[in-house]
Amino acid sequence: MPENPTLPLVLAGPLLRRLEPSRLVMWLVASQPLQPDLLLYYTGTIPVELPLEGQRCRIVPIGQHAFVHLIDVKLDTPLPVDETIGYDLIIHSASEPQRIADWAPHLLYDGKQRPDFVVRAQLDNVLHGSCRKPHFDAADGLLCADRLLAATHSAQARPALLMMSGDQIYADDVAGPMLRAIHALITRLGLFEERLEGAVVEDSTALYEHPASYYHRADLLPEIKSNETLRERFFGGASKPIFTSSNADNHLVTFAEVMAMYLLVWSPVCWTLIDPQPPALTPERQQRYDDEQARIREFVAGLGQVARVLAHLPSLMIFDDHDITDDWNLSAQWEESAYGHPFSRRIIGNALIGYLLCQGWGNNPDAFNQIMEGYQGLANSADSDRYLASPQQDALIGELLRFQNWHYALPSTPALVVLDTRTRRWRSERNLKRPSGLLDWEALSELQQVLLDHPSVIIVSPAPIFGVKLIETVQRVFSWLGYPLLVDAENWMAHRGAAQVILNIFRHSRTPGHYVILSGDVHYSFVYEVLIRQRQRSPHLWQITSSGIKNQFPRRLLEIFDRLNRWLYSPRSPLNWLTKRRRMEVIPRTPAHSKAGERLWNSAGLGQVFFNAQGQPERIFQLNADGSPPTEFPRGQRH
Repeated sequence: MPENPTLPLVLAGPLLRRLEPSRLVMWLVASQPLQPDLLLYYTGTIPVELPLEGQRCRIVPIGQHAFVHLIDVKLDTPLPVDETIGYDLIIHSASEPQRIADWAPHLLYDGKQRPDFVVRAQLDNVLHGSCRKPHFDAADGLLCADRLLAATHSAQARPALLMMSGDQIYADDVAGPMLRAIHALITRLGLFEERLEGAVVEDSTALYEHPASYYHRADLLPEIKSNETLRERFFGGASKPIFTSSNADNHLVTFAEVMAMYLLVWSPVCWTLIDPQPPALTPERQQRYDDEQARIREFVAGLGQVARVLAHLPSLMIFDDHDITDDWNLSAQWEESAYGHPFSRRIIGNALIGYLLCQGWGNNPDAFNQIMEGYQGLANSADSDRYLASPQQDALIGELLRFQNWHYALPSTPALVVLDTRTRRWRSERNLKRPSGLLDWEALSELQQVLLDHPSVIIVSPAPIFGVKLIETVQRVFSWLGYPLLVDAENWMAHRGAAQVILNIFRHSRTPGHYVILSGDVHYSFVYEVLIRQRQRSPHLWQITSSGIKNQFPRRLLEIFDRLNRWLYSPRSPLNWLTKRRRMEVIPRTPAHSKAGERLWNSAGLGQVFFNAQGQPERIFQLNADGSPPTEFPRGQRH
């Protein structure tokens, strides 16, 4: 394919993904298929050259001038551990070979000629976080990682990985200026178009041009009684007076919109290709647009540093609901409603295809070989006008909705096990409205087998396994009243079967003695130590929650919940016996910067955990996006 001189060769990336001594996975998006060479610098001045041919570089199109590349190199000679390894990607253009310093100088730290990485022998230093909403009024927590890497000069002091535990994008809560940029990028790159069944607009082109496309997407659903629930679920946004409110006025619909969103939240390059102007809006909507525009500009200003982090630090990811849509698979009734209509099924499916290409594939490439053949068939179905064939698109979506291997594990020390708590749910058989368990019995049984005989393990659960009792109680009350959607009633203890099985796994005599559970989702951060009674070798658990990267809980409301939780669930409170934790001893850690004994820390940023040789967390921090000093969670008093 000839070069397009008006477009840069690389649009996004590279992102370092799965990194092991004998395997290196990277992700990037280019404006044409590339055949780069990978150079690794760790044996002196002469680099190890690795041509990226065949299965080492798999390429799939997402449009006329956009191609996802997954670089997956399996090495016969393992890479050295705990040493800095420089790397370069040589792109052979029409003029002359180009290095990363030529085509992405923003990825280099001061004084460096190329990016680098470290393969850590042990997961002794881990960054983690979730919930990165571009237009939220807070600094981007990923900038904390950039400041940390810039100040870290020792390979042994480099974090082993960045674990992003959900809501890497917000497909269901999109600012008007972001949606405008998405549409501009779709046109600029010629991303795939599609036809829409069950909507009042015929296809993606009509959707983008419709007057209701901005802030009024609810109006684009068919006006029939059976769609009332779908309207509320996907575009109206369920009213949530207890916690946060979702704004689905600009919910992403098409596959192209989802892919453009990923490019725009990870790459500064794509913003240089477009100049989006405001659409025609009412004065009220224009004011909202202008307010969001100011926050989006701040977000874009930091993307060069974010891209630099992702090029230096291996990142692993797992979805939560906002990567797809709010309350995704919350209950059996939700699933019946959402998957029973072709338009809502397509909305969910398009977001899932985007997750596959941009997140899931790089986590565990071997799990997706067959699925990627299905995507390649879909891409090949595009006609001369770039329209995807609907039968192939619907078939791929059906395959993804049945797929059961989104979870994965890393053969590290300690072992890292990442849970899919969204698609393998334990549905309530008594009441379809009740929240589903976050893992079904079969998935929990598989988890137990993975955990057997490990001395310690890090479990990544997007939602905390041990959350704030008061908030869980409120969710339980609303679920009992039949309104789980009002309070996002998704927690491990909301479903009796899932709660009992996960606690029994912790009690099993052959499962680890030390568990560290990394979670996000809730938009605040906290740390609990948990001891489970009635076992001879009682396991020691740490629930470490960091949320969000660029999101926060309403400050005043969280202060009230925190205070009430301390009063109502004190050690002698009889309310403790009404929870499923009566066989546990919970020791909350109070943040060092807490002014009044608050246990919940409300600041955008990233979590950082240092582990000892036994896999126990030695020090736990929240790195604050606002630039204030890191907040430590020291050992607390017994509760």
